[in-house]
Amino acid sequence: MAAGFNTAWVVGLGSVGCATAVLLAKKGIRVVGVESGTATLTTANRRISQLVHAEARAGAHPIPWTREVLQRIEFTTRMDRARPADIVFEAVPENLTAKTDVLSTANTHCRPDTVFATATMALSVTGIASRSGRMPRTVGLTLRKPGQVATGTVVELACTPVTDRDVRTAVREFVQDLDLVPVEVPDQAGFIGNALLLGYLNNAAAMYGAGYASRDDIDTAMTLGCGLPIGPLAQLDRMGIDAVLDGLTALHERTGSREHRPAPLLTTMAAAGLLGEKTGNGFYQHPAGAPSAGTAAPALSASRPVGRVGVIGAGTMATGIAEVLATAGYATTLVARNGVRAKEARVAVERSLERRVRRGRMTGDALDASIDRLTCQAEFGAVAECDVVIEAVVEDIAVKREVFRALDRLTRAGSVLMTTTSSLSVLDCATATGRPEDVVGMHFFNPAPAMRLVEVVRTFLTAPDAVATARALATALGKRPVDCTDRTGFVVNALLFPYLNNAVTMVEQRHVTVADVDRVMTEGHGYPMGPFRLLDAIGLDVSLVIQRSLHEALADPALAPARYLTDLVRAGHLGRKNGRGFHGYETV
Repeated sequence: MAAGFNTAWVVGLGSVGCATAVLLAKKGIRVVGVESGTATLTTANRRISQLVHAEARAGAHPIPWTREVLQRIEFTTRMDRARPADIVFEAVPENLTAKTDVLSTANTHCRPDTVFATATMALSVTGIASRSGRMPRTVGLTLRKPGQVATGTVVELACTPVTDRDVRTAVREFVQDLDLVPVEVPDQAGFIGNALLLGYLNNAAAMYGAGYASRDDIDTAMTLGCGLPIGPLAQLDRMGIDAVLDGLTALHERTGSREHRPAPLLTTMAAAGLLGEKTGNGFYQHPAGAPSAGTAAPALSASRPVGRVGVIGAGTMATGIAEVLATAGYATTLVARNGVRAKEARVAVERSLERRVRRGRMTGDALDASIDRLTCQAEFGAVAECDVVIEAVVEDIAVKREVFRALDRLTRAGSVLMTTTSSLSVLDCATATGRPEDVVGMHFFNPAPAMRLVEVVRTFLTAPDAVATARALATALGKRPVDCTDRTGFVVNALLFPYLNNAVTMVEQRHVTVADVDRVMTEGHGYPMGPFRLLDAIGLDVSLVIQRSLHEALADPALAPARYLTDLVRAGHLGRKNGRGFHGYETV
């Protein structure tokens, strides 16, 4: 039966509808695009032509290929001519009445065997089908959407409780004929991908709207800090602000969750016609992602001079930071809690540098010079003359405050004191000193030698030149600094961990598997890791601490750690580091 889908009608030629039409036409399917008026048809025709020509340029397709694809697509405003359709794709805005009106009309004019597919982002497929009159032959299908990477191959297939078995089979085979991989998911709000993705994008828009961090810093933080193929604000532009707003509104009506309540900024932008790539202006100007008016970076204060840098701590993060400093040419003093830990820290740095030499990433002379710049001691007084001291001890505010009290006594006036905390308050560290203006957060990502991102965190008491010093130091280390104010989770964790926690809750509450969620987000949305592989890599115990910090700081019930995560940690399943987490791992 899959081979019988030779003619497809695509109703609604927005971003999703146009992308669907092109996908089908490329595979030799005759496509009829439907819009309500001639003006919108003209716009859709132009958009589809642009998509095909852009793909031809990217894939070096010859002109005849472009012509053949475009010749397979025709346009009409006449739904009463839909009888030849083997399958009807509905891609109108995320409104139950609009979707059911389209499919009810199609039900009147199509053959009894025609299959209906809705591209809903958040509405119930069963609800749409029951109002349209063709419940046994209706499915939900998330074909590739704007904002997904071009290489995404997984699509989500949702059916009603009474969808015919032959329809399920036919649609599954049809998707495979398109060189895509169907993953069957329950008919729940947002399925898998949109339920996770839209909440994350909404949180990013709210963060930007609150002035917590700049547009570029938010996008850079998530691409460099998490390896995502596109930043959240750029992705909003690509998907369409209006489309995302409609999806969030529908999700919020179904779930009532705070994360799906549309950020005020999205509503404001949609009302102003700032819809992203489709209108040429959104968070960015388009094409080419040029900065929008008024988004230029503010002028920075002059930084303080930095010659010698101290590092407090001897764990993985501390030794990684010490390695980065020494290889960048800074005289570096690492202070551990005792002599044994100091020697172990030096050995850890030496071994890491030796691995770089073996891989051809460093010369032997550079290794020797780096080691000569590194001093490892057990006395706090060794950092007394440092221009910058970076605290990298255990993530415990009582321990960190004690370190900062000691640094306040020992270091000279004007030295900048930095904390690498990932989830605690920078201000709490700063107020342990008598000079909070000199304290700034400098959150490195693990492993510090490899990860390019550094979050520079200012409190309302931090002096501008202390912030400038942190930024200058990060840049000198070959890192990309992003600025934000002092709030639990900063940028990356504040956006990442609600998404991860929601994925765990999804597995708790729905009939979806860990494997399917990971697959949808990696092979469907281009994420480098699915949420459960990422949780395992971070460590479930570490993840639980961060999630609890977010929950306690923001007093939001939606941020309470998922029970499944808590249960796994209690059972000793900590992730990759001990071979047992959401997935299993071989340990050496």
